[in-house]
Amino acid sequence: MDITGNTVFIPGATSGIGLALAVALKDRGNTVVVGGRRTELLEQVAAEHPGIGTVRIDTTDAASIQAAAKEVLARYPELNVLVTMAGVMRAEDWHRPGTFLESAENVVTTNVLGPIRLIAAFVEHLRTRPDATIMTVSSGLAFSPLKVTPSYNASKAAIHMLSESLRLQLADTSVRVVELVPPSVQTDLMPGQAENDQAMPLGEFVAEVLGIVETQPEVKEIQVERVKFLRYGEARGDYDQVVATLNGTDPHGK
Repeated sequence: MDITGNTVFIPGATSGIGLALAVALKDRGNTVVVGGRRTELLEQVAAEHPGIGTVRIDTTDAASIQAAAKEVLARYPELNVLVTMAGVMRAEDWHRPGTFLESAENVVTTNVLGPIRLIAAFVEHLRTRPDATIMTVSSGLAFSPLKVTPSYNASKAAIHMLSESLRLQLADTSVRVVELVPPSVQTDLMPGQAENDQAMPLGEFVAEVLGIVETQPEVKEIQVERVKFLRYGEARGDYDQVVATLNGTDPHGK
């Protein structure tokens, strides 16, 4: 993926990583369009970041995705990069089925069906572009689980394998599949995360991501240094220790 000269659509980019990435990509000479559910947030983005386009989209709603895709392609026929950023993360207690099921279903709808539907809505167009990219967004938690977020972990593991599989299927096209694998980043994804000094500062994360893209244009997985502790625990042979450290427990389960 080139770092400049693209037309990029990032649904789920009215805050957090998505918005920071959108601003950084625009500053590097890309045409950037962001999507989100809330009109007032889209208006705020447009006012605070002139030149960034906005489109209303609810990635939990298949019809909304289709309508937004039609609008984006009509307004930006040069579109060649799709970043499937939208996602939610929820704490769940699986001891009590009545408390977690609705939340878990929403996580799967947003984090798994949302990207699948987005890719389905744009892949035919992207295949017509001479150089196109689908960027999926998984997580370090796809590889090492945080016990309080079971559905989120599972949804991001699904995105990792979806990315691997689509890369194989689309190898005979002009569309590259790149997976962004964030660690914990200081955003509002979970309550208190933006103030957590153990999470990676948002600006540092985006700067490192774009540095990787710029210096490694053929990269398949974008991994900042902080995420490698989670990403490679099993390969290093210290998976149990990684999971214990992540969850604040004894590696022997005591």
